[in-house]
Amino acid sequence: MKIRGKMDIYADVLRVATGGAKKTRIVYGANLNFEIVKRYLSELIELGLLVASDGLYRTTERGLIFLERYDDLASILDSDLLAIERAGEVYNVVQG
Repeated sequence: MKIRGKMDIYADVLRVATGGAKKTRIVYGANLNFEIVKRYLSELIELGLLVASDGLYRTTERGLIFLERYDDLASILDSDLLAIERAGEVYNVVQG
């Protein structure tokens, strides 16, 4: 199981809230509990990545930009880690 960092959780919350979501949906969609989600919602609102209105949370334009850049970076890192992993396998075969 991969341990998520703060940015990973931000991205999960923002994805769930993209079309508008209530707190309960965010809790289950981002796999968080109600106490922790309150803190993340506050942080995301303070950063301007999320807005709250009428019990719904919505990802802002700035939040969508964050998600786009987060996904780009994750894609780059995944491909680089895969290349490193493959290089390590080749190295182990050659050394073995």
